[in-house]
Amino acid sequence: MHSEYIEQRNGGYYVAGTRISLDSVVYSFNEGQSPEAIQEDFPLLKRSQIYGAIAFYLDHQAEIDRYLEDTKREFEGNGVPMSEANPVLWEKIQRARAKMGESSKAVRGREPAIDFASAQESGLEDG
Repeated sequence: MHSEYIEQRNGGYYVAGTRISLDSVVYSFNEGQSPEAIQEDFPLLKRSQIYGAIAFYLDHQAEIDRYLEDTKREFEGNGVPMSEANPVLWEKIQRARAKMGESSKAVRGREPAIDFASAQESGLEDG
């Protein structure tokens, strides 16, 4: 696959000459955002780059959708269940859900995962 607007590197697809992933543009496009709205979210992109990224996606939709699903599955598989990562916080969430009348199955039948690197960067992790 070759495009003047999209390049493959580091196992992913990127808008050529930028660090902005095709994923970002595609998710916005699939959420119904116009190219103009996408440009507001990614002001470093030229309108032609956004249209080029969307055209690339539409020309290779089955392959890109597969790539996005594989990436999502891989990302979700790398997380540690919150009940293991932070049992105290997990218990607080469970109590709050019970108070609000929500079931613990409200989150797609599974507990949320914690990304330790992000938690440390944002200062959410103790110690």
